[in-house]
Amino acid sequence: MEMLWTWLLSFFFILALLCILGYQLVCLVDLEYDYINPYDSSSRINSVILPEFIVQGVLCFILLIARHWFMLFMALPHLYYNVNLYMTRRHLVDVTEIYNQLSWEKKQRFFKIGYLLALFILSLFWLLWSIGDEYD
Repeated sequence: MEMLWTWLLSFFFILALLCILGYQLVCLVDLEYDYINPYDSSSRINSVILPEFIVQGVLCFILLIARHWFMLFMALPHLYYNVNLYMTRRHLVDVTEIYNQLSWEKKQRFFKIGYLLALFILSLFWLLWSIGDEYD
């Protein structure tokens, strides 16, 4: 039963990460098409950066405690990248440089979304597998 809860938690944490990244991408696209000013866009993106990092850390901690090594090793590069961004203080979007970095920021978000979609599919597979195991 604990396997089912672990996969259910990881499923919802990955879904939350995808929603946070989708929100950031929408803010960047709104900025690109001039629906929003740079200050509002960067403040909205910066307000969800730290929760994204925390959710990723909690996800890795849950996978570590549950001893799901394969999924943990799949999630660790994303956590390492986020920690590296935070340590070098490149995690926040700068208001004055946002137009110059717009294509890079969008590419970064798209890469993260693609990576998390792969984790999401694996998590969904293991969630359905554990549900099937519970009822056998």
